[in-house]
Amino acid sequence: MKPKEIYNMKPTLIVLAAGIGSRYGGLKQIDAVGPSGEAIIDYSIYDAIRAGFGKVVFVIRKSIEKDVRAFFEPRLRGRIDLDFVYQEIDMVPPGITITTERKKPWGTAHAVLVAKDLVHGPFAVINGDDFYGPSSYRQIAEFLTRNTNPDEYAMVGFQLDKTLSAYGSVARGVCSITGEGHLQEVTEHTKIIIREGKIISVLENGSEVIFSGKEQVSMNFWGFKPSAFDRIERLFRDFIRDHGDDPGTEFFIPVPLTKLIHAGEIQLKILESRESWFGVTYQEDKPEVIRKISDLVNKGIYPRKLWD
Repeated sequence: MKPKEIYNMKPTLIVLAAGIGSRYGGLKQIDAVGPSGEAIIDYSIYDAIRAGFGKVVFVIRKSIEKDVRAFFEPRLRGRIDLDFVYQEIDMVPPGITITTERKKPWGTAHAVLVAKDLVHGPFAVINGDDFYGPSSYRQIAEFLTRNTNPDEYAMVGFQLDKTLSAYGSVARGVCSITGEGHLQEVTEHTKIIIREGKIISVLENGSEVIFSGKEQVSMNFWGFKPSAFDRIERLFRDFIRDHGDDPGTEFFIPVPLTKLIHAGEIQLKILESRESWFGVTYQEDKPEVIRKISDLVNKGIYPRKLWD
């Protein structure tokens, strides 16, 4: 396919929905939070359709396929092209041998890689349990359809203070950004809490970093060109060579992107979202998510029955 034809295609949305949900205590991919039984993913796909996306690919585990298909296929059939692909530990590129027993998934960049054969044009990647807001999808769709540079990708960034949970610590990737609006690197902070009105990151050595709340953070909402797949696969091979025997290390999306940025192979544009992110990290988050969805329905941003 010629480059011009690739960018005339409607972009694809890859939904990362293979998570186990250990902190949530259930299959949050299909947990109802909308007034007519909608899950968060329903709102993500609804916003993506409105923004001009033409296909959705769910990355799931085999063990949840039956439940996820039964939930989404009837409501999405005829509205948007739909595909499912597994993310399993034994799914590695040809020629790679895994020599250790591993129970933990390989990570989000590996989840992107397993969708390679189902995606043929520009694509976005989201978490299945995160609500990003309609304008975020419009921003990424505009980038994917207008920017034809195969070596420039994008990330929808969110303001840190609009991404926190009142019910426990969260992990956030805090972004360093150039004056031209491109990502330099993502620094992972695995324990960010709110204490006495302050936003604090507790580091592994016990020291603390105080944030203003205005920092841009990654919420795993990315925009890629097809060139990303070969680059990610190349770096995944390096990752397994260096870390394949470590059962706790994961190949998160920022890992290959940071390497590619530092090597000068790509640029990554930060698209600053005006939306407030929310999600269901903990069961205690669910009532607040339901309330926020209800507010958006009452404001007319979404219909009460999303798929009528």
